[in-house]
Amino acid sequence: METLDLEPQVLANHRGVAFGLVHQNSTVECVITIATLEAYFWLEPRASDARILKTFRDGYGRIRAIAERKLLAHPAARLELTRDDFARP
Repeated sequence: METLDLEPQVLANHRGVAFGLVHQNSTVECVITIATLEAYFWLEPRASDARILKTFRDGYGRIRAIAERKLLAHPAARLELTRDDFARP
């Protein structure tokens, strides 16, 4: 899997960050929730868009790995990453 050269964007409702991955020659729209960034990536509550995007970029390697694993297990055109995806059993 490879990443798309699209800039991640904070959703208008501030509930997540949208980004894209290329999977099997198509683009998969992915969203990681703000609650997940707060719980697993040390994002402070009510952070600015700039801070949200910095936190996303800092954790992108781990975020991408989880997204890729989830897509391999359950192929989809749209993927949402939540706290459950990052919780360790």
